[in-house]
Amino acid sequence: MNAIEVNGISKQYKDFLLDNVSFTLPKGTILGLVGENGAGKSTTIKLIMNAIARDSGSIRVLGEDNTSPTFHSVKEDIGVVLDEAYFPEVLTAKQVGSVMKQTYRRWEGETYQRYLKLLDIPMSKPFRDFSRGMKMKFAIAVALSHQPKLLILDEATSGLDPMVRDEILTLFNDFTRDEEHSILLSSHIVSDLEKVCDYIAFLHKGKLVLCEEKDRLLEEYAIVKTTQSALDQLPIDAVISSKAGPYGVEALVKKEQLPHGMQPEFTTLENIILFLAKRGERA
Repeated sequence: MNAIEVNGISKQYKDFLLDNVSFTLPKGTILGLVGENGAGKSTTIKLIMNAIARDSGSIRVLGEDNTSPTFHSVKEDIGVVLDEAYFPEVLTAKQVGSVMKQTYRRWEGETYQRYLKLLDIPMSKPFRDFSRGMKMKFAIAVALSHQPKLLILDEATSGLDPMVRDEILTLFNDFTRDEEHSILLSSHIVSDLEKVCDYIAFLHKGKLVLCEEKDRLLEEYAIVKTTQSALDQLPIDAVISSKAGPYGVEALVKKEQLPHGMQPEFTTLENIILFLAKRGERA
């Protein structure tokens, strides 16, 4: 069973269209949802949680249609962290723990305490006095403390310094060691997604450009730096996108179609995403 199945969902706003998006999140894996600000990542997450109504398509979460009456009980198995953490400003972490104990049937106080200590969250400081980074860490601690099977994280590493982000990503990796656990991680920090994700879904201006295994993307594509004349010798379908510079041309190409002697540069997921976005802008 897939943790999430999104099939042909669309949502029209006055000045934005999320257009016929489909992807799946296999159980036991991490899927990174990447795209520029305004690409439709948050809209997609809201649709998955049925926080807003879709215009078309279908969504199943942990085996249940997310518009069915039974989806309310499924939410017990989902930990959600949005791009802003929302807790009453006057409450401390200790008080929030007491509230969550009454909210979730499977709340684990010891697990919560362990995450607060690990993430250096003070017990007695009011939430209003937390920094942005501390607020995000706190929201993640709460999300991980009620035995969720699925984490849905919208820019959860935003506002965190690199060392803390790395610590959080390690927690996500540990979470999915249980093959019943899955994560949908939305982020514009592509390097974070490259570290932890099994699959990448790339949204650009409301359209899904691709949804693919991360390792397959890195195997399929390469960045080359060469001359325009050398690039013109490649098959038309080998060159995905290119840009000219003062010292030649940089291009995203299909690695298997590179001729002998044309050496690729070190290629990252971010390189691939940026060049695919440029292709989409020209289309």
